[in-house]
Amino acid sequence: MPAQKPTTDELDRAHRAFAVDYNNRAWALSEKPDRTDAENDDMLHMAHAAALHWRAAGNALNDARAQMLLARVHASLGHGDLALRFARPSHAYLMSVDSPDWEIAFSHAILAHASRAAGRTDDHREHYAIARRLGDAIADAEDRAIFDATFRTIPPP
Repeated sequence: MPAQKPTTDELDRAHRAFAVDYNNRAWALSEKPDRTDAENDDMLHMAHAAALHWRAAGNALNDARAQMLLARVHASLGHGDLALRFARPSHAYLMSVDSPDWEIAFSHAILAHASRAAGRTDDHREHYAIARRLGDAIADAEDRAIFDATFRTIPPP
């Protein structure tokens, strides 16, 4: 007996579940010091899988956040041009909508990291300073702690 085709709602739920899981796992690996080559591969594949699943079942905000993750991962791996390719549209979108304080700080931090990976020293310095200032001003202590965990992994200018 052939398998029954999943409904649209079932597919959407599956896409969302995979997107969240892969997103969280890739982000956790991006903060891990001394990753192995296998962990780097997993981080990269999970980030791209998360973006694919968000594109299937998410909205513009989910897509911008997925691009931020892709920028983060590619910057962490030294893929500067790819990191900027994803960081710039993510940053532009998040700056064009009513984003919370923590998200704007993250956006500048990831743009700083991507700029560093791409050898854009002035952009790295500018966005790093903005990210630090905005990160220090995040109102919620838990959000600030989450930001700081990532920010600590971004090399300073």
